[in-house]
Amino acid sequence: MNPGTFRQPREVSLISKRSIPVEPEPERAVLVAVELKGRDHLWELEDTLSELEYLANTAGAQVVGSVTQRANGTTPLYVGKGKVEEISNLAKEKKADVVIFDDELTPTQQRNLENALGLKVIDRTALILDVFGRHASTYEGKLQVELAQHEYLLPRLAGQWSHLERLGGGIGTRGPGETQIETDRRLVRLRIQKAKSDLDGVRRRRTLHMERRKNSTIPMATLVGYTNAGKSTLFNALSDADVTAADQLFSTLDPVTRRIRLPSGAPLLLSDTVGFIQKLSPKVVAAFRATLEELEQSDILLHVIDVTHPKAPEQTRVVEETLRDLGLMDRPRILVMNKMDLMAERSLDSSNGDSPGLPAHEAQSGILVSAAKGWNLDDLLREIEETLIDMDGPLTVVDAAGSSRGR
Repeated sequence: MNPGTFRQPREVSLISKRSIPVEPEPERAVLVAVELKGRDHLWELEDTLSELEYLANTAGAQVVGSVTQRANGTTPLYVGKGKVEEISNLAKEKKADVVIFDDELTPTQQRNLENALGLKVIDRTALILDVFGRHASTYEGKLQVELAQHEYLLPRLAGQWSHLERLGGGIGTRGPGETQIETDRRLVRLRIQKAKSDLDGVRRRRTLHMERRKNSTIPMATLVGYTNAGKSTLFNALSDADVTAADQLFSTLDPVTRRIRLPSGAPLLLSDTVGFIQKLSPKVVAAFRATLEELEQSDILLHVIDVTHPKAPEQTRVVEETLRDLGLMDRPRILVMNKMDLMAERSLDSSNGDSPGLPAHEAQSGILVSAAKGWNLDDLLREIEETLIDMDGPLTVVDAAGSSRGR
């Protein structure tokens, strides 16, 4: 054979092509946000829609359009028929695969909308649970998300069979569809039971661990705050850890705890937790029960605030209201006003820590820091130590020399 005419075998070429992974096309999404008249809204409609888009992007969707409405109330379609037609036309124009609503839909509303639009319809709760599913890394975290997703899915299974309704009934549509949906419901219930059983085992082991921690004299501080406020970046800066700190919503789902040292040399357990967000449904709250238990075990909460965010006051209130709903308002808190490195163009009064956009009483009780740059972290640690010393209780701080003092 003439060397100049040699060709690569066809099989090698095919294998080479098959070995290249092909990324699936992102789902094209149309977003829908509704503001009900007569209700007290902490967020403007445009702001909540922007946050929904951020959630959708985090879930891997490509947002191709949005629809808003200010309405007197909801309907069986959640929005009016004219608005449904507008959504349908936009979805067809943009070749959308899914329509995402900013509020939680009832199973009936979701089914009605899917029948009317001929598209997959999901709501804010399903979207957040999907993001949780992407970011859960521990066995317990994955179980929690699986349980929440199945409990959310169970009453909505009828919608999975809406195509049978469009066939109009009759021969070929009776029996098998009903049998299948009942089978699906049994399977989902079995998965719920198994997830609950597995979680009970995990939580029993974690409860024993928490009991040992409770008997320790080492105090515990937990980072809380709105999602993407910089909690994980601060956690890494204080503990030299490598927790994922991405510019995404809910990049941290599972609680992580590390031991650090206070200025006196005393040890402190520092815990990083999932961020809060507006419109948290009970199903979503249940999906990060481990975080809630970490908060209950904490001696002090460090409320991290992104002071550069235009909705910082509203985000602060959402976190405070969530803590109130969880019965944690009696827990000592320090406001940690993060991202001061991004405030070069803002005027700050460094003498009292005032921060633009935050209520004065909150700003004056906080510490201005930059987790990314490591600025003022020593001041934060001193504030934590002084707060712990001022607290009543049996906990003791042991310094590097071995002496102890009450706090």
